[in-house]
Amino acid sequence: MTKKDQILKGNVPEHVAVIMDGNGRWAKEQGEDRVFGHISGVHSVREVLKSAAKIGVKYLTLYTFSTENWNRPQEEVDALMDLLVNTIVGEVDDLNKNGVRLLTIGDESALPSSCSGAMQNAIEETANNTTITLVLALSYSSRWEIEQAIKNIAKDVEQKNLASNEINEALISSYLTTANIPDPDLLIRTSGEERISNFLLWQIAYSELYFTDTLWPDFKEDSFYDAILNYQERERRFGKTSAQIIDNE
Repeated sequence: MTKKDQILKGNVPEHVAVIMDGNGRWAKEQGEDRVFGHISGVHSVREVLKSAAKIGVKYLTLYTFSTENWNRPQEEVDALMDLLVNTIVGEVDDLNKNGVRLLTIGDESALPSSCSGAMQNAIEETANNTTITLVLALSYSSRWEIEQAIKNIAKDVEQKNLASNEINEALISSYLTTANIPDPDLLIRTSGEERISNFLLWQIAYSELYFTDTLWPDFKEDSFYDAILNYQERERRFGKTSAQIIDNE
């Protein structure tokens, strides 16, 4: 029986988020520069996206480029932006063929115009696809996102479009860049690091966390299914007791 066949269809996470870590270390192990690792990581993106769609995951969010990544050497940043543009432009036909809708979250104003333009075109061309939504976190920082939400809420209160007593969890969520996306059920991080790195801090309040030593370019279909199988072994209580969960089943 394959790992895919072991997955319980009734307990597949609706939304999986991934911190794709380890490209640089993987490249170093191959005796190559960091950019080679990022190029190789694209193959893992394709494989994980297809694997997620196969088992019925509806949203896959990838931490593609953080606001902190702008501090990397300019040569690497430029190469990443070129890789991103070329990949997206080259993948649109396949995205449509496989029913993939593309979305982005993050500070798009910080992206080069060539990158944001290509991304917007791809978003528009895949807007009607319904099999799975691929969300790319670009120039993304969770603290930036929360800061922007607070500023926008304050502005609406000042302009009397919103009363302060209307502010609750649901309203705050509606001001985030993920407003129309369900919170992740599962967060995966590759490469052995066990931290969140400023990614979806509000949204992962009740997410299951899965850490693996596998470097991102080596994270393929079976690696993804290992994470899903591990998720399915867990009991998600959301603050309740095990007895309460059983009584409600």
